[in-house]
Amino acid sequence: MLIIDHLTKKYGSKKAVDDLSLHIQRGEVYGFIGLNGAGKTTTLKSVAGILPFDSGEIRVAGTSVREDPLTCKKQMAYIPDNPDLYDFMTGNQYLNFIGDVFGISTEDRKSRIGKYAEIFGLTGDLDQSVAAYSHGMKQKLAIISAWMHRPQLILMDEPFVGLDPKASFSLKEMMRQVCDEGGAIFFSTHVLDVAEKLCDKVAIIREGKLIRSGTMDEVKGDESLEETFLELAEDTGDGSVC
Repeated sequence: MLIIDHLTKKYGSKKAVDDLSLHIQRGEVYGFIGLNGAGKTTTLKSVAGILPFDSGEIRVAGTSVREDPLTCKKQMAYIPDNPDLYDFMTGNQYLNFIGDVFGISTEDRKSRIGKYAEIFGLTGDLDQSVAAYSHGMKQKLAIISAWMHRPQLILMDEPFVGLDPKASFSLKEMMRQVCDEGGAIFFSTHVLDVAEKLCDKVAIIREGKLIRSGTMDEVKGDESLEETFLELAEDTGDGSVC
């Protein structure tokens, strides 16, 4: 579903992502973990077509993000760590705007908005201005908008931050359903106990470089994911942290 092949992204002379290769298959919930500044957000934005990259290739369902970004974007959704929504719109207006962008029929968008708004407890708030929403409400609205066009690949950057326990549980169920239906999830998180229980595979990145990836058992062995992560991600060998 997603192939990241020797991806490199620089900011000036600094390599934020350094020769990163990952393959995410259909049906997989794939976790992406690392310390702040490790390169997770840069990678996700490169996959989403938001950031240009210096070298390497990214393919979504066989299509190059560099060569045909529009086709790729039609097949995926991206939820940033801090959803920057249109505050001048109401929740309903924003979701209908997303429906227009992706050409979702009136009948389908009404059904999907109703379904997901009920799941996240936003039904009574959709006529309010987005400017009046809390961070958690904005996060829920962003999740609903991402699911509306039934994407095959969903990218998420720290999706559980700001969500209440019920919403977190609902999101985990929705993620698994996407994969059960043949899609894929690629997301970053610092909530390692959630990643350990939810993910089929996980990758650990440090200073832009992939240091370990594979199934959960392959990555963590007999330790917890938290113990493995702390051992691998904190010690760079020169006394610094990434």
